[in-house]
Order: sequence, then structure tokens, then C-alpha cells
Amino acid sequence: MGDSKRNKIEEVIHKHEQSGKYFEVNGHKTFALDYGDGEAVLCIHGVPTSSFLYRKVLSSLADKGYRGISIDLPGLGLSARPQNFDYTFPNFADFLTKAIKALDIKKFHLVVHDIGGPVGFALATRQLEKILSLTILNTWVDVVNFKKPLPMRPFEKKILGDAQLKMMTRETWPVMFSKFGVADADKIPSEEIKAYVDLLKREDNGKAFLKIMRQFPDSPKFRDTCLQAVQGTPYPIQAIWGEEDPGLTYQRYGKEVEKMADLKEMTLVPSRHFLQEEAWEQIATKIDELAKTAY
Repeated sequence: MGDSKRNKIEEVIHKHEQSGKYFEVNGHKTFALDYGDGEAVLCIHGVPTSSFLYRKVLSSLADKGYRGISIDLPGLGLSARPQNFDYTFPNFADFLTKAIKALDIKKFHLVVHDIGGPVGFALATRQLEKILSLTILNTWVDVVNFKKPLPMRPFEKKILGDAQLKMMTRETWPVMFSKFGVADADKIPSEEIKAYVDLLKREDNGKAFLKIMRQFPDSPKFRDTCLQAVQGTPYPIQAIWGEEDPGLTYQRYGKEVEKMADLKEMTLVPSRHFLQEEAWEQIATKIDELAKTAY
């Protein structure tokens, strides 16, 4: 890769970093995007992403009069990657509980995606009185019967996962991004697509990411925790789905969310797994519409 292309990627990451802020949670350096003022909208990302995925959604929310926030989970994005951290979903929920307090967020609209679904559901169960609304993007509820999409399964194994991660480079990632992430990658600058790889690997070369991928909870107890966040809740719920997602398909996982959350309808958008990259305005508009029904 030429120096000019490499510099463009570094400029994207620098701009992203400059648009956010750092703070500490339990002594761990933590990065967050925090745009605008007004009612808070907390957007939880999944893997192999970070708050970078929500940058367009947060800008649109800020334009609509909200405070849009997305926090890089430990081990991902620009947050710290401590070797001895407990990279499990329940502990991520504990971490976010403390991060919310550190950011002085009293009540908030919650948006979840990918592993941010189960993590966010666990957070919501512990913070029911603080949740104003819940917007669910491509994720899952039934952790007991969840199966990782085929491209993500090698990361479960030590030797195979290490090799798979090594093969994820600025050159190879755009192919996966196009196939699984979005419907039309040509509309997204290549340096923004490639920035995902740098934000994933950073100083630990992705070792924390591998720990996350090997600790997905699948117990009935944790499923019950997730269900508490989507059933009989005091806040309104909606789901927005990238209908072309080849991994977390609408037929399998979208309908599961519809059933478990007892939703009468779901908003389908013409995108794949990273719908925030293509349907950010529609997502922000639907969050705004749901927020106005929360009172």
C-alpha cells in the first residue's frame, strides 16, 4: 500500500479520535464519541467494530437535538486493551454501567447491534429505570441457540483464530466488508472501510478481540437476563434490520427478535450487517420517532 493511501487511513482515524474524548473507567482509558446536547442516546457497538460504526448515526442524532453517545468497549477501537480484563458480555454490561455514571448520563435511549445486543440487554435489565426506549439493530436474543456466522467461527479456535486475524488486513477486509457489511461499498470511501482494520488491531494486534470471540455466553440464565430487557418493559421497543445481512439473517434472527420482543412490525432497510454505514439517517429518524412515544 502506498504512503498516500496509508496516510488517508491514518487521517480518518485521527479525525475520528479528535471528534471524541477519553475518560477513565476503573482506571482503564476509555474512548467515546459524544455528540450534541439533549436527551441521551447510547449506541452500543459489536465486533469487529467500535464507535466508529456509529459516527454517522450520532451526527444525525445531534442534528435532531439529541446527545448521541457510543463508547468503545475495552479491547476494541481506541479504548484500552488490558491483558487481565474480563472480556465477557456480563462484565461489559458492568463496565458500561460505570461508564454511564462517569459520563453523567441519567436516563437514555438505548440502541444495540451485534454483540452489543446481549451486552445492551444485560445493561438494560440492570438499568430499567434509566432506559427511555430501546432500538434493536441486527443482533440476537436467544444466546442459548445462537450460532456465529460462518466467517466468525474460526476466531473461536486458538491457532485457526490467530491465523484468520492475521489474514484480516487493509487489503483483504474490503472484500469481507462488501460481502457481509454493506449493500453498496462503492459509496463509502475506501480509507473509511480500511480504518476498521486499524481500529480493530491497534497496539495489541487484535488479541483482546480474540478473547471476546471465545467468551460468548450461552447459558439459559443469561438468556433470561436478555429476555427481561425485551419483554414486559416500561419503555417502547423497535427493531431496524439490514434485510440483506447474510449472517444475522432476518428470517432467522430478525424474526426471533420480533417474536421475543412481541413486535408488531420491523423496519427493514436495504443493507447488510453494518446498516449504520448506509441507513444512518433512517436509523436516526426512527430513534427520534420512538423517543417521542416514550412519554
